[in-house]
Amino acid sequence: MMGQSEHIAEIIISSLMSMTLMLLMGILGFPIIINNTKYNKAIFTMKAVKLAFFWSLLPAGLLIITGTDFTINTWEWFHISTFTIYTSVKIDYYAAVFLPVALYVTWSILQFALWYMEKDHNIDQFFKYLLIFLISMIILVTANNLFQLFIGWEGVGIMSFLLISWWFGRPDANSAALQAVLYNRTGDLGLFVMMAWTMTSTNSWELDDIFLHSQNQNMTMPALALILAAAGKSAQFGLHPWLPSAMEGPTPVSALLHSSTMVVAGIFLLIRFYPIIEQSKTAMTTCLWLGSLTTLFTAACALTQNDIKKIIAFSTSSQLGFMMVTIGLGQPRLAFLHICTHAFFKAMLFMCSGVIIHSLKNEQDIRKMGGMYFLTPLTASCITLGSLALTGTPFLSGFYSKDAIIETLNSSHLNACALSMTLIATSFTAVYSLRILYYVLGGQPRFNSLSPINENDPNLNTSLMRLAVGSLIFGQLITMSLPPKTTSVLTMTLTMKMTAILVTLTGLTTALLLTQSDSLHKKLWSHLPLHFTTLLGFFPLTIHRLLPKLTLQMGHLISSQLIDQTWFKLLGPKAILKSSMSLSKYINTIQLGLIKLHLMSFTIALLTTAFIYTIMT
Repeated sequence: MMGQSEHIAEIIISSLMSMTLMLLMGILGFPIIINNTKYNKAIFTMKAVKLAFFWSLLPAGLLIITGTDFTINTWEWFHISTFTIYTSVKIDYYAAVFLPVALYVTWSILQFALWYMEKDHNIDQFFKYLLIFLISMIILVTANNLFQLFIGWEGVGIMSFLLISWWFGRPDANSAALQAVLYNRTGDLGLFVMMAWTMTSTNSWELDDIFLHSQNQNMTMPALALILAAAGKSAQFGLHPWLPSAMEGPTPVSALLHSSTMVVAGIFLLIRFYPIIEQSKTAMTTCLWLGSLTTLFTAACALTQNDIKKIIAFSTSSQLGFMMVTIGLGQPRLAFLHICTHAFFKAMLFMCSGVIIHSLKNEQDIRKMGGMYFLTPLTASCITLGSLALTGTPFLSGFYSKDAIIETLNSSHLNACALSMTLIATSFTAVYSLRILYYVLGGQPRFNSLSPINENDPNLNTSLMRLAVGSLIFGQLITMSLPPKTTSVLTMTLTMKMTAILVTLTGLTTALLLTQSDSLHKKLWSHLPLHFTTLLGFFPLTIHRLLPKLTLQMGHLISSQLIDQTWFKLLGPKAILKSSMSLSKYINTIQLGLIKLHLMSFTIALLTTAFIYTIMT
């Protein structure tokens, strides 16, 4: 009887979960398909996301109560010979937690966009694009097979192109959108390789089948392919230049893209396929080194940037590298926890930067700001709170994930160089965060005093305060309700336990020393390190300038020298014709039947045979 009742309860919960997801997608899809102009579509879209957030708490609550994952197979998509693709949804720990986080953050961003984009003539279309962006990410997160995951993966890529280039009259926006597409397409090759490998090796794209059949196979190649895909989407070192350029889009796009959608899709891919990643030591080491290099390089670049949005964009790339390091340490749950906590304060930081830029007539240089603490008190409080959460200040949301990751990092026995690079990058986080606060909030205003500054809008204030609440309580809330699967090291020295705080304090002290030297006009940077970090490690200069210039010069050389001066004709058709005629004359001479040619051929063959025989014996 107990077994039968448990089975009935499981069926009821699965049915309830299916109905919840169907209704959730219906709520989100309804604003896209309606064409009724009676209502304000932007406000209607925002309210739909708000309703979807409260509805998404139901699957999260069911997962917390039952403690079991749910897989829902609906119908067969298509069938080819022995290969079948089903429409399948997976609601596990990651999907159930990520859904309310993404919807909560998107709800706040959409409400902020009502204020920020109110003068845009096509605001309804803008909100529709943002909603499709969110739906694509939800499809990716809840997918239980590679085909659905691929749909969500390409969906966020396409929508990022459309949203980054929203202001298509700006050449920089169009260039940034093309960069995002091209760099992501390079990473997409890895996902294509993974899909081809699973089709040929496991004859299935279902995640459970892939994990089952991969236990006794060499998984290095598919694991490295997954890392390549994640490196493109999450802007890891080598494929990172597109992420700072993506801030050319509207601020709501930057807030959504950098917090809970596109850039975390690559890290989420590795978390979802961690059973494959952990089977390859090469893949784990690659994650560790790639993440540490990314987090250090981008944190160093953020130190010398003067564009407020670019500094926050580089901080995103640095945190993505930090998540990659966490996967290399063998802690995918901690990486996911950092994704969720990071979403709140990163969206809030971008929105605060948008308020400041909007108030200062599109001024983005922090050297031309100052005194904003008294002019925009709410924005100043929120950007301070977000910066403190980013540095891992105790009892803010960023602390609960960052402190646990650094504790795991200190107690591991892996590459000390990579781990040291990660700790240095963590201290740099405090430096550039305090630098933003010093230049933007402190001192006297360094801008035109006639700029109208007003933050007394309900949509602006409510959205910022909502994310501020999430940055305050979410870390403690999620750690209380969903404890980790693995137990951390219980015996640690006080120094190791306090490493996260000590590293942050070191960064803050360094930043204070730098501000004092700045007030005394002392030169601290030599030219080479300054140029290296300011010019982003010379990556854009090399990839976007030097390589196209070499290609153009090579094309000019081919057209002017080889083609115009007939060298191409002389070395091509005429050279082949001349060599063919010479060869035909020689063959014609052999075919004349002269006795001396036959004797010479016989002698050469005899001597060659004798030589080979002598060597062999």
